[in-house]
Amino acid sequence: MAKAIMVQGTMSNVGKSLVAAGLCRIFLQDGFRVCPFKSQNMALNSYITKEGLEMGRAQVMQAEAAGISPSVRMNPVLLKPNSDVGSQVIVNGEVRGNMGAAEYYQRKQELVPEIQKSYHALDTEYDIIVIEGAGSPAEINLKENDIVNMGMAKMADAPVLLVGDIDRGGVFAQLYGTIKLLDKDEQQRVKGLIINKFRGDKGILVPGLEQLETLTGVPVIATLPYMRIDLDDEDSLSERMHDMAHYRYDGEKPVKIAVVKLPRISNFTDFAVFEQFAQVSVYYTETPEGVQNADMIILPGTKSTMADMRWLRQCGLEAAIQKAAERGMPVFGICGGYQMLGQEIRDPQNVEGGGSVRGLGLLPVITEFDVEKHRTQVHGSFREIRGTLRKLTGVSFLGYEIHHGNTVCVEECAAVGTCFGAEADVTLSGIPDGAQQENIYGTYVHGIFDECAAAVIVEALLEKKGLVMEQEAAYDRAAYRQRQYDMLADMLRSNTDMDRLYRILNRQV
Repeated sequence: MAKAIMVQGTMSNVGKSLVAAGLCRIFLQDGFRVCPFKSQNMALNSYITKEGLEMGRAQVMQAEAAGISPSVRMNPVLLKPNSDVGSQVIVNGEVRGNMGAAEYYQRKQELVPEIQKSYHALDTEYDIIVIEGAGSPAEINLKENDIVNMGMAKMADAPVLLVGDIDRGGVFAQLYGTIKLLDKDEQQRVKGLIINKFRGDKGILVPGLEQLETLTGVPVIATLPYMRIDLDDEDSLSERMHDMAHYRYDGEKPVKIAVVKLPRISNFTDFAVFEQFAQVSVYYTETPEGVQNADMIILPGTKSTMADMRWLRQCGLEAAIQKAAERGMPVFGICGGYQMLGQEIRDPQNVEGGGSVRGLGLLPVITEFDVEKHRTQVHGSFREIRGTLRKLTGVSFLGYEIHHGNTVCVEECAAVGTCFGAEADVTLSGIPDGAQQENIYGTYVHGIFDECAAAVIVEALLEKKGLVMEQEAAYDRAAYRQRQYDMLADMLRSNTDMDRLYRILNRQV
């Protein structure tokens, strides 16, 4: 039977996911079989397992930190917001349906058996389970029927570490207020406090830490420095979206890649790989001006393709992208972004509210939504690529597809790639993916840049400017990610009372 430890936070985006990943890595390094778990995830960043099941990327990242393959059991409930008041509900990797917030709140207790079944299955296979909470356990309007914070801690009988974000200010009030809003038995579960994203001299914090421990009766076991760790983000609260000092247009770098920040953007980890190149500036934009000076435009995935296509039209980005394409600028669409590049998007099954919407008209394709979601892992290679990115021809890729749309060419056009299923012998001849025309490229494959394609694209964009790549060694994305996990674990280990942490894990405090 596994030992459990749970990471909760004073609010969203305080660093729960990274702390949980760091703990997974530490326990792996210390010789334990460890796995992550989050009973309910709300995110538009999702992943498809080798079984064709859908789960949140945060637990995929944590599984990688733990040195294991991701399993949908690690995230039995996934909510994918598709409006301001509702979400697509995914249970054990399968779509259960769309629910408004009120309906889901009333019905979520029905999911407890599914959560317990997933957790107990992991309980028999691992030594330690690192559980992640969501939002804050002190959201008192949601405490009844809670299945993801203290409700989950009780199900797993797990001690809790509470994380606060000092970078936002008011960390002492965050931690103290959260604890005091908990029931007495829940307060007793909180065994350690973690202050995250600290900048400066820790000595200045000491008086506050001592008073906080006196007021709460809970020790501060870690003060973690503000540190850039390049790992997958859970959702659009990511610093990549909001910290413009980190993710902005950099005029000093010769290659500029503009990512259109769609209102319902999903799987924005698809292009994080470009950040690793010293000559590349990757930035988000919501304005027509943001794409004018780019060397390539990326249209990312989205949970609501039709609504986001209308947004492109209303804010002027549609015309700006079309003008950029006329000038020969490469435009690359992924999943929903690929669908937008076409002539029309149709919804006869009412998947996104029904009706149809005109696309950008840059590819001769039409998309029609189907109720059944297509979910599969793929591998393959680029076909003969034309235009600026022709160096991609023959380059291999590995990724996954997750979409409701079926896209067909209405005029003659070439595919972007050839895809095979997760198993090498699923389709001997391969299946064509995507479409291309001149410098316009569309694909359904998430992660298509991660293997080798990003480096080839950067090289092609530099050559167009008469420049050469400064990075001579082959870029190994997998090795880079492993180094990031080790850096995270080192940072956590060196700033945490590890003896106290293990005593909490072993129920000795």
